[in-house]
Amino acid sequence: MTRSMTGFGKASGDLAGENVTVELSGVNHRFLECAFRLPFAWAALEPALKEAIKRKVSRGKLNVTVRRERGPMGTPAVQCDLDVAKQYVLAARELASMMSTTEALSLDVLAQLEGVFYQREEEQDLEQVNNALSKILEHALEQFNHTRESEGRVLAADIEERLRQMEEALAGVAVRVPELSQLYEARLRERTRELATEAGLTVDRLAVEVALMADKMDVTEEIVRLKSHFQHVRELIQSSEPIGRELNFLSQELQREMNTIGSKLRDIGAVREVLRMKSELEKLREQAQNIE
Repeated sequence: MTRSMTGFGKASGDLAGENVTVELSGVNHRFLECAFRLPFAWAALEPALKEAIKRKVSRGKLNVTVRRERGPMGTPAVQCDLDVAKQYVLAARELASMMSTTEALSLDVLAQLEGVFYQREEEQDLEQVNNALSKILEHALEQFNHTRESEGRVLAADIEERLRQMEEALAGVAVRVPELSQLYEARLRERTRELATEAGLTVDRLAVEVALMADKMDVTEEIVRLKSHFQHVRELIQSSEPIGRELNFLSQELQREMNTIGSKLRDIGAVREVLRMKSELEKLREQAQNIE
């Protein structure tokens, strides 16, 4: 199943009497990158949560937010550290004395200084928190992957249409190849006859030169390889594994074969079909950037 790298997932659950919500949002990225917003007391759980995500997601930039909605009895009490406050007051008085001023440290400023007021939480068993939080994360990941699969189906359908257009254009090239080969050979033979009269070349030598030049204009191998690559792309978009990187590589191979055909065939109609293939390939490559 083709998956997009963009998606959203959200799940909530109970954790020791608190309601906890996990939100996931993902965008395109070459590798897997996770940015966490966790309650301070749970910051140590980030590595374990990242490992859980790695088991479900292989590429993309994810923003992971964990929110605690405390119950009426769960809000930690606000504490005042009088020793810290006294140190601020004494330091402020020394500074005022040094500057010969009567200004004093006001209560509203003192209350905002770091360490004066703080919230004291009861210590939690992080292993239990991790077990409960991992289950909530698992549900969020299921929803996240569901949205990615929904978008992936749209991307796969579009890629299938690009393939159909490219195959149609390639058929237009293939049908011209026999006629072009005969035309090229006739022109070459006519030209070599002229050269033979001027330079005294032998007929056998001319035949060899004609065969070599005709071979240089043969695109049979490139057409066969393109058809094989098209089939490979179809197999990829039906796969359940991450395919984004391989799809990018295949698009480069497709580009190479198309360039070779375009350089060998000097026919306006054939070149027009090659340009059409390249246009559709560019659309395919844009979609491939969105796939995991």
